[in-house]
Amino acid sequence: MRASYHFTMLPDTPTRWADHAVARLEHSGHRWGSARRAVVEVLAGQSCCLTAQQIADRLRAQGADVGLASVYRALELLSSLRLVHRLDVGDGTARYERTDPSGEHHHHLVCDRCGAVAAFEDDGLEHAIEALSGRLDFEMGGHDIVLRGTCRGCDAV
Repeated sequence: MRASYHFTMLPDTPTRWADHAVARLEHSGHRWGSARRAVVEVLAGQSCCLTAQQIADRLRAQGADVGLASVYRALELLSSLRLVHRLDVGDGTARYERTDPSGEHHHHLVCDRCGAVAAFEDDGLEHAIEALSGRLDFEMGGHDIVLRGTCRGCDAV
């Protein structure tokens, strides 16, 4: 018997994040090149993580002339400025998603069969992590939660 869980999906905040990213890049003295702009625009439209290849594929589909190496360079810079979070969901490929300026974040569900990745938020989990931090006398700087299993689509097959 499978357990049933209810998760609240996070709201999308693309405009706020894109404006924040532009301001951080300019404040840190980085040029606002076409590759960086294109990567920021793709990430701004996403509510969850993408691989560098997925970003490059979307840019190509939009007709942008941005190579995979440029996407990686842009992601490295955005990551170093803490505008993007690099995530490992256990499949050996790094994924990237925007970091919300408010500190809001989400966690991930990964299907072991099809590889689908979905975002979720759970207040109870956040409270448990805060309580754990206090019991361990450890100041948490951040955390990543990746829950693995089988999605409903694959479970029905």
